[in-house]
Order: sequence, then C-alpha cells, then structure tokens
Amino acid sequence: MNTLTTTQELDAARHLYRGHKIPKPALKIMDAATAELVKNSVASHALQPGDLAPDFILPDADGRAVRLYTELAKGPVVLVFYRGGWCVYCKIHLRGFQKSLPELKAAGAQVVAISPQLPDQSLSTQETDKLAFPVLSDVGLNTTSAFGVAFELPKRLLDLYADFGHPLESFNGIEGSKQLPLPATFVIRPDRTIAYAHIEADYTRRSEPLEVLNLVREL
Repeated sequence: MNTLTTTQELDAARHLYRGHKIPKPALKIMDAATAELVKNSVASHALQPGDLAPDFILPDADGRAVRLYTELAKGPVVLVFYRGGWCVYCKIHLRGFQKSLPELKAAGAQVVAISPQLPDQSLSTQETDKLAFPVLSDVGLNTTSAFGVAFELPKRLLDLYADFGHPLESFNGIEGSKQLPLPATFVIRPDRTIAYAHIEADYTRRSEPLEVLNLVREL
C-alpha cells in the first residue's frame, strides 16, 4: 500500500527524472526557464487570499459546462491548475487530490481541476488517472489568466517539449500555443473569496493535498 504523501511522491519523481531520465542539456534549458520565472516574480501576479475569485464557465471532459459560482453554492471549491496530462508531476498531484477526495467531500468541499488541454485530452487524463472530480478545459487560458497564473514559455523550452513528444499545439488545440499555467491551488470559500493560494514557479513542486484538506476542515 502506498503511504507516501503527494509531496514525497513528487520528490521521488524529481530525483528519478533529474538523475536518470532527462539529459543534462535539456535540464539546463528547463532550469533556466524556471529561474527566469523566479527572477521575474511571475508567481506574485496570482490572486491571493482575500481576493474575490472570478467566475468562469468551462467544459468538463464530457463537454458539460461547469460554472464556478454555481459550484460554490454547494460549498468550498479546491481549484487546481495543472499543465496537462502529459506532465508527470501534474498527474501525481491530481492523484493526490483523488486520494483525499472522500475526506474533502466529507468536509463539504469539492475539487475542480483546470488545464489548457482540449476536452478530449482532459478526458484521457481523467480516465487514465481515475479522477472522480471535474477536469475542465481552459482552451486559450482565459480563466488561467484571470487567476493570474498563466505564463509564456521561451522558444527553447517549447522546442524541447516538442522534442519530448509534448507539442503544446497538439494538446491545447491552438496553433502557436506558447502559454501554460503555473502549478497553482486555490481554496475558494462559498462567499467567493480566496482562502488559500499556493503558486509555484517550479513545475516540480505543488501544494500538499493533506494540508489543503486540513485547511478546508477549518473553514
């Protein structure tokens, strides 16, 4: 039985990929892009606790429209922005929320995940990782931008992802797609204010679902 926390699983994946799977020249490009995000304080542009969460209507993996403010009428929402199902770290993070989902629901909350992927790609992510919460498609990243967590990738990193078999255009359905979300988790109260915001410039690091669960229980 896997008793690792999501943070521990992310640490193990980081050690594996950085130590054994990703060539050093590629790591240099990826690390430089992350360092640039940190240098430019990109994460500081995100919405923060106390801010009003903007409403949105996005399609889920089956094409059904999901509206944030409608969901908030049922209780708090844990909103998770992820890059896509092609991202190993995103998959670990989403599975972490799936493991905590029964307890989050018992606390009155629900989980909603958002990526810039096309709905078909979102469906693949949902089915592959057996996710029982809505996985929404923000094609064009309008909602991602409204929460302040969209950023543009440098050409060298875009080319590298394409070489790795992850061309953003194919997954996101937009020719010349250059943007992704920063890994971000928001907890939104029923009154539409943000209670918690965790935003990372480093795509290998994420919020810990167990910590999010504890916060939800205190709302």
